[in-house]
Amino acid sequence: MTKLSFALWALLIVATIVAIFFLVNRPRKIIVDAPVAADFPEEGFSHAAFEALLREYVTPQGEVDYARWLASDDSVLALNSYLAAVSRFSPENAPERFPTRSDALAYWLYGYNAYVIKGVLDRWPLSSVTDVKAPIEAVKGLGFFYQLRFSFGGEYLSLLSVENQKIRARYRDARIHFVLNCASASCPVIRPELPTGDALEALMTEAAAEFVNDPDNVSVDHASQTVFLSSIFKWYKKDFINDLRATGRPTERGLIEYVAGLATDSLRGDLDRADDYTVEFRDYDWRLNAAH
Repeated sequence: MTKLSFALWALLIVATIVAIFFLVNRPRKIIVDAPVAADFPEEGFSHAAFEALLREYVTPQGEVDYARWLASDDSVLALNSYLAAVSRFSPENAPERFPTRSDALAYWLYGYNAYVIKGVLDRWPLSSVTDVKAPIEAVKGLGFFYQLRFSFGGEYLSLLSVENQKIRARYRDARIHFVLNCASASCPVIRPELPTGDALEALMTEAAAEFVNDPDNVSVDHASQTVFLSSIFKWYKKDFINDLRATGRPTERGLIEYVAGLATDSLRGDLDRADDYTVEFRDYDWRLNAAH
């Protein structure tokens, strides 16, 4: 067999494997079986219904009482009615409803979080979103975050696509990683306040500081000369470094510089001593963020 024919056979085998992978893991559309609420505004986009649900079912610790939520037919309908609006309108098919950049970003952030909750409620009881498996589970979470498709303005998208293409690529603001919630213990907590417009800026800054100053996410061990960080900082390192560059801050210390900018005095003092320390990333806890 010549090198050319071997290469062609190898290419054919790879193409066949890829085709089988995408055929077996073809998208599963999630249909929202509810009308848009009768009192949904004629202009703009209201997150009030979803905010009321979060205030009812999210604990002060940021856990979600899925069991109690699912037990209320009215609350399930209210979530589906909110998602019916997410499904009908988006910044792409109804830009007049989203007059500012922040209004559009809020739509994607809150719509993502709402669909994550729906994905859990539809499959309750669930121990982890990673229990929702694709037929070929090449990467953990593929079934939930890639194979399931949710309607945003009539376009069926995976949560992975919403995060990477609609949010990260367009808004280039690393603080979004502290607002998006993946229904897991190591995720940033889901917050019941859903501001839009200029108020969203304050929410993202507050969420970023809260996440960084939680020792489960950022801590320093001087004895072992190690800085421990959430895996979120590993997965999206490029976003955090780009934020440093965008604000004119130095990048030599990398992720340590980023978290130091959000740290309280005590943590910042520890980080200032950690220039030469090893950075280790904590294992991600994929257990469901359910109230017990």
